[in-house]
Amino acid sequence: AVAGTTAAVPGPAPQELIQRVSQDLLRDLDANRAAYTQDKQKLRGLVDKYLLPHFDIDFAARLVLGKHWRTATPDQRKRFIDAFYQSMMRNYGDAVVEFRADRLKILPFRGDLSSGSATVRTEVTRDSGTAVPVNYSMRATPQGWKAWDVTIEGISYVKNYRTDFGAQADKEGIEAVIRRLETQNASGKPDPGLKPAASPTKP
Repeated sequence: AVAGTTAAVPGPAPQELIQRVSQDLLRDLDANRAAYTQDKQKLRGLVDKYLLPHFDIDFAARLVLGKHWRTATPDQRKRFIDAFYQSMMRNYGDAVVEFRADRLKILPFRGDLSSGSATVRTEVTRDSGTAVPVNYSMRATPQGWKAWDVTIEGISYVKNYRTDFGAQADKEGIEAVIRRLETQNASGKPDPGLKPAASPTKP
C-alpha cells in the first residue's frame, strides 16, 4: 500500500475507477453482445482492454500461491501469473457477459481510503430481475488504485483459487498446478474450482 494520505495515490478514487471501467466495459458489451457471446477470444480481449490496466495480477497471484510463491522458480512464477490471469479473466468474462450497462449500480462506499485498501460494492440486475452483487477488492499502488480480487454472488475468486490450488500444490507441487491451469486455459473450459453461488431457496 502507499504510505500517507490518499493524495499520494494518482488517478481516480476506487469508486470512480470501478464505475468508469464497469460502465465502459458493459457499454461495449451491450453494443456487440452477440459477437462476444459467440467468440470467447473477443470476450477475453474485451476484459483485457478495460480491466487489465487496473488489475494487480502479480499481487493476486502471490496471495493465491501463498507459501508456494517463495519456493517457485522465476519461470514458474511467470507461467503461473500468466495462466492464473487467463483463467481468472475467462471466468470473470463468462460471469459478466449477460450483464448490461443500464443495470449497473455502484453502492455507497464504506471504509477508510487512507488505509490503502478498499472494497467497491456494485450490483447488477439480471434479465430475470435478480440483483447480483459484484464486489472489487482494491489496493493503493504508486500507479493508482488497482483491483486484486473480484467477488461475485459471494464467491471470491482469489479465496477459491487459493484454497483449490493450495491443496493441490501441497500434494503435487506448484508445477502440477501450473500445468492444470495451462491445460484448462487451452481447452477454454471454466475452472471447476470456481463454483457458482447456490440460488437461494424460498421457504
